[in-house]
Amino acid sequence: MSARKTPMLALAAVALGLALTACGAGGDGGNGGTDDGAAPAATATATSTAQPPTADDGTATGGASSQPPAESKPDQGAGEKCTDRLDYAGDPRSNAEINSIGADTGTCPEPQPGTPSSGTPKEDGATCTDQVNYAGDPRPNAEINSIGEETGTCPPVQDK
Repeated sequence: MSARKTPMLALAAVALGLALTACGAGGDGGNGGTDDGAAPAATATATSTAQPPTADDGTATGGASSQPPAESKPDQGAGEKCTDRLDYAGDPRSNAEINSIGADTGTCPEPQPGTPSSGTPKEDGATCTDQVNYAGDPRPNAEINSIGEETGTCPPVQDK
């Protein structure tokens, strides 16, 4: 009896695999009600600004170029975030903003210097509440210490 069940189970598995493969492959809305934007694209478009060298560049004959070199900015790699490529520590922009600029332009933006933070630089191994007297500050110690951990600077004391 098991000799009869095995081919039937194999046939059922193949039919199920084909049925699942067919779902979402057509443009007739048969993708299970999911958004077409979430489906993988059938074609990919490549945008390239690279141009082949020309004789007036001086590169065709091996000579020196009369044009000054263009300022080089790191191009955003395929699927790689700008915040993973460059150090944006201290940049006042959020990581999402930096990465969206890179995705929109194809070039990672230059890091911007942040505003100098007011407060005391946090010492390694010490909490801000052990380092600075926050006796009149209305904030809880945990909030003060977490600010110091995140920024590397103990926040200034706030008055009540």
